[in-house]
Amino acid sequence: MDHGTERDTSHGRPAGRGAPPPDPVTGRVPLAVVVVDRDGLVSHWSSGARRLFRLPRQEAVGRPAPDLLPVTGVLPGTADDDAAYDAYADYDGLGPGLESSLDGRLSYPAAGRARLTVPAARRVDVLWWAYPLVGPGPERLLVLAADAEGLRGDRADGGAGAASAERIAPGFALHTDFPGAEELARRLPEILPSMSVGESARIVAQVLELGYPVLEFSQSDRVPVTPDWGVPRRAERKARRERAARALAAGEPVPDDLRDEAEDAEDLEYAAVRERLEFLNEVSGRIGTSLDLARTIGEVSRAVVPRFTDVAGTYLREQVVAGEGFPDGVPDTTTMWHRVALEHTDEPGRWDDVVPVGEAMPFPAHTPFFQCMTSGEPVLVPRVTEEMGHAVASQFEKRDIRPLITGRSMLLVPLKARQVVLGFMILLRHPERPVFNDMDRVTGAELAARAGLVLDNARMYTYQENVAETLQDSMLPHIPDRMAGCDIATRYLPGTLLGRVGGDWFDAVKLPGARTALVVGDVMGHGLNSAAMMGQLRTAVQTMAGLDLPPAQLLRKLDDLAQRLGDTHLATCLYAVYDPVAGELHLANAGHIPPVLVRAADGGSELIDLPTGAPIGVGGVPFESVRVPVEPGDRLVMCTDGLVEMRGEDIGVGLATLCESAAHPAASMDDACDTVIRALGARGGRKDDVALLMTRLRGVEPDAVAEWRLALDPAEAGRARAAVREQLHGWGLGKQAAAAELLVGELVTNALRHSRTRPVVLRLVRADTLLCEVDDDDHELPALKAAGPLDEAGRGLRVVSTLAREWGASRTRTGKTVWCELTLPRR
Repeated sequence: MDHGTERDTSHGRPAGRGAPPPDPVTGRVPLAVVVVDRDGLVSHWSSGARRLFRLPRQEAVGRPAPDLLPVTGVLPGTADDDAAYDAYADYDGLGPGLESSLDGRLSYPAAGRARLTVPAARRVDVLWWAYPLVGPGPERLLVLAADAEGLRGDRADGGAGAASAERIAPGFALHTDFPGAEELARRLPEILPSMSVGESARIVAQVLELGYPVLEFSQSDRVPVTPDWGVPRRAERKARRERAARALAAGEPVPDDLRDEAEDAEDLEYAAVRERLEFLNEVSGRIGTSLDLARTIGEVSRAVVPRFTDVAGTYLREQVVAGEGFPDGVPDTTTMWHRVALEHTDEPGRWDDVVPVGEAMPFPAHTPFFQCMTSGEPVLVPRVTEEMGHAVASQFEKRDIRPLITGRSMLLVPLKARQVVLGFMILLRHPERPVFNDMDRVTGAELAARAGLVLDNARMYTYQENVAETLQDSMLPHIPDRMAGCDIATRYLPGTLLGRVGGDWFDAVKLPGARTALVVGDVMGHGLNSAAMMGQLRTAVQTMAGLDLPPAQLLRKLDDLAQRLGDTHLATCLYAVYDPVAGELHLANAGHIPPVLVRAADGGSELIDLPTGAPIGVGGVPFESVRVPVEPGDRLVMCTDGLVEMRGEDIGVGLATLCESAAHPAASMDDACDTVIRALGARGGRKDDVALLMTRLRGVEPDAVAEWRLALDPAEAGRARAAVREQLHGWGLGKQAAAAELLVGELVTNALRHSRTRPVVLRLVRADTLLCEVDDDDHELPALKAAGPLDEAGRGLRVVSTLAREWGASRTRTGKTVWCELTLPRR
């Protein structure tokens, strides 16, 4: 737009309300824009500079600025002095000011005029403005220049030169003096196409702060200058280009004005394309900063608002949102689309009730949304009509979306990866903003292509992470919080690394004699392979624990197994057996961090001194075990190194923190675990996964254990039943006596039948359940059999399986143990 002053340009007086309107004096001036870098070289040469100085961009950029710009002013008494310049004596000598600005000697803006001889012996009278630039960019000086002769001559279009004046001189005005600052701020970045958005904004801000350029036509009349490319309207430019093309086709010389017009059109197209590329490059740098699907969705939406669009809604297919496998098939009218993000520049809350994030809906076939998601191509709607707004609004029950979309320009772009549509974006522009055009369609398609790849990467990572976590969760045991003589609490925390699924595990296995095996292990590394190796080792430990192998022997067997499985993984393992009757722990270590024992007597804590041993998988290294006496109420804390290790810190610091936090009083086992996790997690920097197993060793009172040795005589079965009945009545468990007698009779009878030389041992343990154990010297484990109507054997274990809460059998060094449990009433 053109800018006029509010003064009478002939007399310099304010125009009265009743006076006739003055002729407008416009500040639209074709400017040459030159940017000089810190080395004094030209880094930007606008199309206006090419026209004014008759030097193409490729020959100007990179050359020293003093070689190209008019650094010498017009001085009286020289060969350049003539009557035309007498009126400008006040400005003589300002030319060297530009040279001082180019040299970096001036830290303030300067303006002046000078003469320059350009090719073809043309002498140009130049007005110039120089702005020193500061900041992190490479630019040091911004120079604006205009042709003074062109401004002094009369112009038919009523331009700046239409004003008759005795002088034309450059100057500065603060942005508060004239209303032209906003126009300058809008127009100037358009002729800085080689600048990024941030750099051009920084330069414009400094120009406005230092004072924007003005033209002085007299002592009192000043006009604010805003850039004008000097390019006619689009229709005129098109007509001129066509005339130039016809001239070239006919072999005729192309007039200079047509050649300049063609070059101007190329400059405009170059600037537009460069701007779009900068926008896409900027968006690419802002999205995909993580593989978190939710964060990526937000980044994609925020990257386009408000620079490219005013409203951006993102829809994804159900499988993508759920982090499942790649969606199959082409979307149809039954495909559910989840609205996962909505960014807009409208007033807050305007869209929230009508189109809430999280809603899922299908789209009918007659909508442009369906066309976009089935064709996989952008769909451009220059303006949403009333009819289309009504059709779209019909998809939203009891919500009128028409005021939000009618009259706006709409662009739908598909989010694709590997030729499959994962989702789409709805982009809307306010009615007062230019509608989306074909170039916007191309830009939107490229934007969506990049966003689709980023979203697919996040989706695949989420899918793989879900698979790995599901695998790991399925391998982690569900340990009861109470076992014979002990209470147990566990925690598992996945790591924060990119492949956060690891090989940490814990377990608790029921052993004969009311004992419990406690194990914590850590397969080195992360990912599916580590999780799979962890599953194999955990299964092997459960199996060998069921054989009641001593801790050191069990680790030896586990190391042998790891050697057979391959040497691609190593693992550490801590194995402990708690005997609540004897009141002791039997432990062995394979390269694991030591456990912590918290004493109930004084509340103190200590690391149990264990032979470290070598990790599982090294092979050929002996393992040793130790026995540690414990008291009822003591607590055993076993964990993996991910809890205590932190990069850059000695592991001893973490172990000390573990001891201190484990000894902290807690109302429950869960609270005790949380205290440890908070204390170790507060240090920050944890990247590995964590397995924590905490056990309160409650023990079993001596009077809660009863044991009998039975001779190898069938009559001993009756004596066993009578002894059990009497013992249970003595414990106040008379109601359980009948079932216990039946179970003991079956187990003892079977043991007497298969035992060879050693007496049969019957043991009752009263803990949370009533445990019945029978030992004999036969190594063959019993098994359930299908007994026919006439079979005399095979029914005993079926009776045990029906009446008992749980039962089992395990081999021992001298034979086997068969056991069963009965539920006791809560005390």
